[in-house]
Formats: sequence, C-alpha cells, structure tokens
Amino acid sequence: MTEIIAADIGGTNARFARARLNARNVPTLGKVRKYKVADYPTLQACWAAFVKDEGGHLPTSASIAFATAIGREVIKLTNSAWVIRPDTLDEELGLRHLRLVNDFEAVAHAVARLPKENLPLLFGEDRPFPRDGGVTILGPGTGLGVAMIAFDDGEPHVIATEGGHLDFAPLDPLEEKILAYLRDKFLRVSTERIVSGPGLNNIYKAMATIGHDRVVLMEDAELWQAAIDGTDEFARRALARFCMSYGSVAGDLALAQGPHTVVLAGGLTQRMKDILPQCGFHQRFTAKGRFESLMKSVPIRLALHDEIGLYGAAAAFREKK
Repeated sequence: MTEIIAADIGGTNARFARARLNARNVPTLGKVRKYKVADYPTLQACWAAFVKDEGGHLPTSASIAFATAIGREVIKLTNSAWVIRPDTLDEELGLRHLRLVNDFEAVAHAVARLPKENLPLLFGEDRPFPRDGGVTILGPGTGLGVAMIAFDDGEPHVIATEGGHLDFAPLDPLEEKILAYLRDKFLRVSTERIVSGPGLNNIYKAMATIGHDRVVLMEDAELWQAAIDGTDEFARRALARFCMSYGSVAGDLALAQGPHTVVLAGGLTQRMKDILPQCGFHQRFTAKGRFESLMKSVPIRLALHDEIGLYGAAAAFREKK
C-alpha cells in the first residue's frame, strides 16, 4: 500500500483526503474534508487548515487536481483567484513527492478504474469501452470539464483537454439570441458559459430578457434547486434548454475525440440523471447530420462516485509524470 494525500481543487470548493493505493493502483479514500476556496487567500493557507483539521502524522506525498490547465510556470485557476507555482509548491506544502493533474484529467483516471456498476448506461448501445479508440469524459461544474481516455490495445491513456473553452455553437433561433445576449457580457462565448453551473443562470437571465419575462433573480445554487425540483417553471424551462446544449456539446466532443463512448461526470450531472432522458439531451447529441445513425449507437454512461475528483487524483499519482 502507498499512502498519499489526494486533493481536488475546484473554483468553488477544495477537497482533501488521505488515500491508499493498492498494487493495481485502485485508491481507497479516508475522511474527506471540504473547504470553500473563497475563504482562503491561497492554496497554502487552505492546505494548512486541512493539516490542522486532519492532525497526526501526514504522508509526504500528494496528488493534486486543479480546475485549470497544468504545465505552466505559473498556474492561475480558471474560476478563482488562487495562483500556483508548481516548481516551488512541494517545498511550500512540505512534501517530498507531488503530482499535479487537471481536474478532469483526474476524473478520467477515475473512470478508467471504476467498476461497471458505477458506470450505468443512459443512452446508446450497452457495450464495453473500446479496445482501441477514445472515450470522451465531460461534465458541468464551476466550469465545463473535458478529458479523454485513449485506449491502445486495451491500455488506457488519459489525456487532459480544455474542451470546455471551445466556442459555443447555437443551433436554433433562441440559441442565436442567447449567444447575442451573452456576447454583450463576455464578448467571446465559450461552451462553458452555457454548459456549467453558472451557465444555467446565464441561460435563465438571457431567456427572461429575450422574452421580456419577469423572473426572480437567484444565486446559482438556489436556481439549480428550483430547476431540478420544478418549483419554478421558468427555471425548469432554462434547465431544459441547458440539457439540449449539454447534449449538443457532448456530441461535438465525441465526434472530435472519436465517437466510441461518452461518460458524463460530476455532481450536477448526477443530480440531473432523471431529467436527462426527458429534456432533449440525446436528441441533440445524435443530431449530427450524416453521422446521426452512428451517434445513436454511441454508449453514454453516467459516472457515479461521491468524490470522483479525489478518487481520480489519487489514481493519477503513480501515472507517468
């Protein structure tokens, strides 16, 4: 057994846990501790809070997943003010061995190790991961995470991407108007301005403005709850539009990475699992013109794990650096 600290640093929350890796590199997580990123000025300050709360002798090895692109001299988290300097981070955190990965790269490592019962089929044909070819991993959170598992003769190779920052492509007149509304706000509208946690609020406000509807403004968490519960009819309509865009984006990414299998991941997707079959997700996913029949056969699975980012960060520790 190898013991490490696993961390999953998102734009909203930072999660930490001790983790043990067996000989097959399958993690077992200890107690998970969660902190609000906005409550701490730096990662180092948040790490110190975890060390204090955890107590006792801690491992000197860690694997940390960040919600941004990895591999630069200075890493700025996409949706928070934290700045990371990888060359000095191990010393600053008091570690001997440190592995850094992109957050959805970590999710892909988790997906590659989850048992089949944690990957139920939502749409398409029920077939295993390809022996050769790509598996697309995506899911909305603070942003839109996207990664890929490239299978080569049955061996998985995880590839980090920033696919959530592709340009949003509207497919009907309402989406054209939503895009125009958001261009006034952001200039460039990426897919994660639509398909993400905050994206639901962008859609909600855009639709209200376009239709001159009077709505109650809500924070993101409140809006998501109202939309999923169906307690606010306009929020529910915005969620239906969100699902359609989610399907379109998932289909585009599958075509780009090789339409073999798609895995939807993250807490928001798990909350939407009963809504996805009813909201136009699959119709948009398959609406790819000459490739429509192929897209209908593509398995779309849901990744089920309460702490998939931490699990994946731990699983990535021994991978090639």
